[in-house]
Amino acid sequence: MSEPENAGGFPRPRSGGLAPVLVSAGAILVVVAWLLVRGDDELFFGYLGGPIAMAAGTYACLRIARVRLPRPVHAFWRRMTLVGVFLLIAAVVALLRANNNTGLSLHVALPTLAGLGLLIFTFLTLPGRQTTPVALLRALLDGLTVAVASALIFWYVVFDLAPADTSMAARLVAAVVGVGGVLLLVTVGKAAAAPDTAVDGTALRVLTAAPIACVAATILMIAGDDRSRMALSVLVLPIVGTALAVSAYLQRRALQRPAAPPTPASNRSLFNLLPFVAVAATTGLVISVSAQDMNARQRTVVIGALLIAGCVVARQLLSLRENTLALRGIRHQQAELERLALSDNLTGLPNRARFTVALAERIDAAEPAAALLIDIDDFKMINDTLGPAAGDQMLFQVAQRLRAQCTAGEMPVRLGGDEFAVLLPTDDPAAAESAAGRALQALADPFTVGEQHLLVHASAGIAIAEPGATADEVLRNADIAMYAAKEAGKASWARFEPRMRQDMVNHAMLAGELRNGIARGELRLLYQPIYDLVTGRLHGAEALVRWQHPERGFVSPADFIPVAERTGLIVPLGAWVLREACSQLARWRATYGDRTVESVNVNVAVRQLREVGFVDEVAAVLSETGLSPRNLIIEVTESSVVDGWQVRETLRALHEMGVHLALDDFGTGQSSLSLLRAFPVDVLKLDKSFVDGIAEGADRGRLAVAAAVAQLAEHLQLKAVAEGIENQEQLNRLRDMGYRYGQGFFMSRPVPADDYAALMAADPVRA
Repeated sequence: MSEPENAGGFPRPRSGGLAPVLVSAGAILVVVAWLLVRGDDELFFGYLGGPIAMAAGTYACLRIARVRLPRPVHAFWRRMTLVGVFLLIAAVVALLRANNNTGLSLHVALPTLAGLGLLIFTFLTLPGRQTTPVALLRALLDGLTVAVASALIFWYVVFDLAPADTSMAARLVAAVVGVGGVLLLVTVGKAAAAPDTAVDGTALRVLTAAPIACVAATILMIAGDDRSRMALSVLVLPIVGTALAVSAYLQRRALQRPAAPPTPASNRSLFNLLPFVAVAATTGLVISVSAQDMNARQRTVVIGALLIAGCVVARQLLSLRENTLALRGIRHQQAELERLALSDNLTGLPNRARFTVALAERIDAAEPAAALLIDIDDFKMINDTLGPAAGDQMLFQVAQRLRAQCTAGEMPVRLGGDEFAVLLPTDDPAAAESAAGRALQALADPFTVGEQHLLVHASAGIAIAEPGATADEVLRNADIAMYAAKEAGKASWARFEPRMRQDMVNHAMLAGELRNGIARGELRLLYQPIYDLVTGRLHGAEALVRWQHPERGFVSPADFIPVAERTGLIVPLGAWVLREACSQLARWRATYGDRTVESVNVNVAVRQLREVGFVDEVAAVLSETGLSPRNLIIEVTESSVVDGWQVRETLRALHEMGVHLALDDFGTGQSSLSLLRAFPVDVLKLDKSFVDGIAEGADRGRLAVAAAVAQLAEHLQLKAVAEGIENQEQLNRLRDMGYRYGQGFFMSRPVPADDYAALMAADPVRA
């Protein structure tokens, strides 16, 4: 039966796994109890714990090896299972020969040696360890030094301390087992101290019990008395089996936890001293062997040679310490440089490079991932008006809020400028959308920057990492979705859809053509007449920009105005419209005198209102054209008025200059009495959707809104203009409601400047 899968795409092992641990630990307790109450003819029961514990440990390794893991980790536990099989064979052989036990058995030693050899190879090829050829050669030389020293010591001990009736084969096997145990202890110890292995570190440390038991058993089998020899012979394999079971259990627990960040390198200087310890031990052995047959002169020479060797070793130890301290400093500096390279200095968040690496790692590991890209709307305005220091302060607060709202597994980053992102460990669209809403909600409250309380908005884009995608592609898709959210009205989020990419390409092409069109003079203004509904005379004109593309033909404003706003082309486009409309009104006034309309209406986008020099630009245009500020009416939407304090300050400055301000499409936005009282408005333009609803039998709700707007304008002493009048009935009812001015196709469509001049001499409305 297969294991259930975890969120990372690899099967998550079921909870539990304690049964092999309990069985092997129980085997040890049984053996200990047997040692306390045993009889001389009951050896079979003493050796029974070995096969039981080894079977439990081997089964635990087999279970963890059957979980679908990264290939190197899977190979590690497969080899550990094979190690358990070799040692299980040794335990079974020992059990079968229990009543014929005469010391160290070659039949038991051979499978034990095979298991030790495979165990050493397994740890030398431990997954996740990265080393250079020089470091590998150094490790081999260290191992060779320790092996030779251990071999000499064990060989001497075997021949000196082993019982006289011990065979040569048994002596040789004992020495080899002892050397293998020492090598294994060094290998496992160094692996357990390494921070860069894919296998759980705690599981590796538990495995050090195996070589310790082997070395102890070998020594006592050779030099111990009958009681200690018996205790170790029956306890060593249960201990090893329990170590296997516990380590497999710890690895299973580690797989059930989320991946922890890399730990700093542990202090491994003790292992670097092992060759020197081996030299010292071998020197002691030389002294012990040679001192028995040396005279005084020979002892003097040996002592002098040892002193020289000691001085050389001491010097090498000092050099090793200096190198260790220098290397530690270099590693600290390298870690600091890596931290600086992967983090943002201003906010302390990870940066774009760290985000890209983390996202790529999740994609490569087939783990679910999504990118949430967040852009602060109109951040440039804050920098331009309050200065870079205030902008930095705000970005820092944004980072704090994003970090605070992130849940486990989510990683907030600053990509640069006013762009942030969150790496989401999910491929569920609903979960990603929930995270986007949570992030935007965290940024909704006002920010305190100095003495200013700033209400800003953010737009977000979501992109799910599809199989085979690269990190750059996912981030680019999130960027496309974010711009789609901005086009939809900002302060919102959008999830990437494939069609958005083509829309982005189309918009980019249209933006390039629009830029060229502005330069080539492909745009022109039409003028929508605004009439006095009481007298029927022309009262004003609304300037409307149109684009006649040489290849596309007529391009709707609904298509190119959003592109202009998103790309910033609305600023030069709007400047051209303002200058052209004012210039045209000045020409009409010069030609027609008193018969000329009183004012011209120009629509201004919020992007223009955020430009620092917009007020000065309007003043310059009025001065150049010779118009009075009262001849210009700037139309803005309700959403522009509530966009931020900078826009309101710009509008207030225009009003103080004498320019009249009109709220366009009134009734469709965030209208409120407090807004009208705070905003220096002069004209309310009723949206066409309410005009459509005032015919006979129409929606009573729309009719009530239309009447209320007229009454509101009258009480606030504002002009009320009705848009989109399409028939005589609408005109009559609007006039009866109190609307003095109106515009619509019923009276006139938008016309070129020359045609508008002809209208000024006509009387198109018969009231």
